[in-house]
Amino acid sequence: DVQLQASGGGLVQPGGSLRLSCAASGFTFGNYDMTWVRQFPGKRPEWVAIINSGGNTVSYSNAVKGRFTISRDNAKNMLYLQMNDLKPEDTAKYICVTEITEGTFEQGQGTLVTVSS
Repeated sequence: DVQLQASGGGLVQPGGSLRLSCAASGFTFGNYDMTWVRQFPGKRPEWVAIINSGGNTVSYSNAVKGRFTISRDNAKNMLYLQMNDLKPEDTAKYICVTEITEGTFEQGQGTLVTVSS
């Protein structure tokens, strides 16, 4: 079974940093593009960033561009999201996602990030 276990969330003050991790198993991680999305309470998930299977092409939403960095370690089956200069509006559950087959997405439970003073 595909498993995507996100961790690293927590409470941080505005302007602070966090590094999220996503441990992948149950599929050939290095063959798949990986995505971070975030979900605000009561709203649909919002796309944050994507990285291609080889890790050499990335893209970000305008809301996080310049502050967040997505990366991966295919040898360790790990996906990361470095988040700097966090803002209260970044408060959300962060979820790692992959399109395991065309039109079929797998995602984990996510990790909660709270930005507050």
